[in-house]
Amino acid sequence: MVTSNVSYTKKMMAHFANPHNMGRLDNPDGVGKAGNPVCGDVMHLHIKVKNNKITDIKFQTLGCASAIATSSMVTDLAKGKTIDEALRITNARVASELGGLPPIKMHCSVLAEQALHSAIEDYRKRHPHSPAKPAAKKGSAKPKEKK
Repeated sequence: MVTSNVSYTKKMMAHFANPHNMGRLDNPDGVGKAGNPVCGDVMHLHIKVKNNKITDIKFQTLGCASAIATSSMVTDLAKGKTIDEALRITNARVASELGGLPPIKMHCSVLAEQALHSAIEDYRKRHPHSPAKPAAKKGSAKPKEKK
C-alpha cells in the first residue's frame, strides 16, 4: 500500500470531488492546453468570449486531485472577467483561493495558469480584430522625417 504525506485543504478537496465547469464547449472562441510530461497531467481549457468578457469556460483535465481542483478554480476565477483581467490570474492566486497547495503540487496551479493564458492567446489569434487585443495608441507612431 502506498501512502502519501501530502495534505490538502477542505476547499481543494471540494473542488476535486465536485469540480466546477468541467466539460467542453461546442464552438469555443479559444482553446488552451498545458501539460507536464514529468507527472503526466494534461489540461484543456475552452473559452467563449462576448464583448471582451469570458462568458463561459470549461475544462477537461487528466491528472491528479490537485490538477483537477486547480482547473476547477481557474475557471471560477476567469468566468465573467475581461480578457485583460483573466490574464492577471496567476498560479499563486489559484493556489491561494484553494487555501494553499503542498509545494510538491504547486506545478498544477502553474498548469492552470498556462492553460488559461493559452486559451486567451488562441482566442486572440482567431479574432485578431477583437477589442481584447490592446489597440495601438493614436499618435504613438513617430512622424516620418522629410528629406
